[in-house]
Amino acid sequence: MFKEITIQDYQSNIFHKIGKEWMLIGAEANDRCNAMTASWGGMGILWNKPVVFVFIRPQRFTNSLVSEASHFSLSFYPEHMRDMLTYMGTVSGKDEDKITKAGLHVVQDHAPYFAEASEVMICRKLFAQELDPECILDASVDKQNYPLKDYHILYVGEIEKILVKE
Repeated sequence: MFKEITIQDYQSNIFHKIGKEWMLIGAEANDRCNAMTASWGGMGILWNKPVVFVFIRPQRFTNSLVSEASHFSLSFYPEHMRDMLTYMGTVSGKDEDKITKAGLHVVQDHAPYFAEASEVMICRKLFAQELDPECILDASVDKQNYPLKDYHILYVGEIEKILVKE
């Protein structure tokens, strides 16, 4: 069971949550639901709104869903679910029902998230743009992260709801 909290009551260290614990980005469009593991992103204030920003490579199946959807979710999990996060990040939902195979149970609230999560953010998509290599000022970042030149899509979403496990 989840309870909703306010942005002001959110106390998690987002650097640790995203960078070390990882998260699932979930979306649904055209009657297809999927999620992928991510460890890049952040949170802040943009356009006077509480926002998250995430990065998805263009070839990821989840990207096609986030691109079409009005909302996406970010969900965070306890450490004992690390294997599930690894699996969700390495298998394509286009090829198999990885959500079922991972043992996850979909919950809907403008975007899909999973009953097994410990924290969830429901986000309304505000902005999307492919990263422009001309704007990467440190050439080593480009060389290290984009050998295939498959530049991420940046998505900014307004945090409409934060849910925490009771």
